Amino acid sequence: MIRVLVVDDERMVCAHLRTILSATAELEVVGEAYDGAEAVEAAVRLRPDVVLMDLRMPGVDGLTAIERIVTLPAPPRIVALTTFDLDEYVLRALRAGAVGFLLKCTAPDDLVDLVRVAAAGHTVLSPAAAQRLISNTADRQRARDLLGSLTDREGEVLAGLIAGRSNQQIARRLHLSEATVKGYVSRLLVKLGCDNRTEAALLGHRAGLRPRD
Repeated sequence: MIRVLVVDDERMVCAHLRTILSATAELEVVGEAYDGAEAVEAAVRLRPDVVLMDLRMPGVDGLTAIERIVTLPAPPRIVALTTFDLDEYVLRALRAGAVGFLLKCTAPDDLVDLVRVAAAGHTVLSPAAAQRLISNTADRQRARDLLGSLTDREGEVLAGLIAGRSNQQIARRLHLSEATVKGYVSRLLVKLGCDNRTEAALLGHRAGLRPRD
């Protein structure tokens, strides 16, 4: 059972998300929160696996809540909920520790699948929003230049990040130990100047690198 906490200051949005997620047997919406402060308290009390976090809320906003929640012992996976006009907020959410972002208009079946992906430890990127965000965050040539600093093996690991694979999955595909893959991820983050795996995946997308089968 995947335990989900839904956070949005619009109660109708929370109700809509609860209806969609609760229709799937393996997902349980364990609570709702309507601002960032409530979200932090609920994350501590309910110990969800995944938090769907609105970014713009009155009082304590989603960005502040993300920063606080990721410092908890065994923090949940946090996925930012966004609309097309929140590019700056999405970047800040990723840097704060969110594992990805989804559009609020995501189709129900896709939403359920992407919550499963997040719970499994993978990066979650809403394709349409990712394309818009990528186009606004870095020059394509600069991104390609940065990727040019990677070794072939680091490039293979980055392709795995773009595909949303965990270190364990990348290790299995490349016939490496999980510890070795972790080392490659750390080095490529430094080379690319990225704070986390999601930023690196976005940069790879921007440079034209595609997931490998």
